[in-house]
Amino acid sequence: MPGVHRLMLLALVAACAPTAASESGGESHRFWGDTWRGWHFYENPVPEAEPPRSVPPKPARPRAAARDSRRDPRPPELVELERLRRRVEDLRGIAVMRPTEANVRRYMELEAKVVAQASTFADVAQRVAWTTPELDPSLQGRPVNAKALEVFEAQQMGDRSRSIAELGRDHVLLFFFRGDCPYCHAFAPTLEAFQGRHGIRVEAVSLDGGALPGFRSARRDNGAATALRVAQVPAVYLAQPFTGRIVPIGFGVLSESQLLERISAAAAPAFEAMVPSAVRQLGLP
Repeated sequence: MPGVHRLMLLALVAACAPTAASESGGESHRFWGDTWRGWHFYENPVPEAEPPRSVPPKPARPRAAARDSRRDPRPPELVELERLRRRVEDLRGIAVMRPTEANVRRYMELEAKVVAQASTFADVAQRVAWTTPELDPSLQGRPVNAKALEVFEAQQMGDRSRSIAELGRDHVLLFFFRGDCPYCHAFAPTLEAFQGRHGIRVEAVSLDGGALPGFRSARRDNGAATALRVAQVPAVYLAQPFTGRIVPIGFGVLSESQLLERISAAAAPAFEAMVPSAVRQLGLP
């Protein structure tokens, strides 16, 4: 009997050995490892975990593409103009430093294109000025047409003559001369006619005691020429006797139109602000 019990115990241990081995092998091998159980319906094997897929790195975006993607905020015409200017400078520099026929020709061809573009602009600007009076420079200020210039100067002379006649109420012209000065003799008739035509009195002052035709009553200098530092004759000053304000008008032989223009400018309030050193204060008799 003891031998029979021993054989039964060994058979039981042998029957349990595969089950223990399959349990120790893990859940994934239980289905395939226990073939001794046979096939079981509705029992699928546990899928094995797949290895992680490697994701290829994204290619880096080139910097040039990043720069091109940023749009220039300026108008495209300005961008094109800047490129053209740089191109002209580059080709000029190359042609100067290496003046081969090809380099010079390449620069001259580009320069011709630039000149043609500028000429087109000038033509368009001229036509715009023709059709827009307020933008026409020939209608602003002094005319360029000969006939229009004649009318303009006549009108301007009349306006200045009236303003000088008004100025003559409290102003005089000081005429410094020398009796031996040929330019003073040549200028005296113009100044005498100016006095009669525009209504402003001329006070002639002789530096050497000499006289001039038309200014027989000229008085001798009493120090005014020295105070004004008159170094050249003939010399004309605009003076306001009751205030002592004296402004130089000009030196040498002047025409009537020059006298009109300069006296009008010297009497303007802005003259002293523009040339403060030219205005003097001098006690006049």
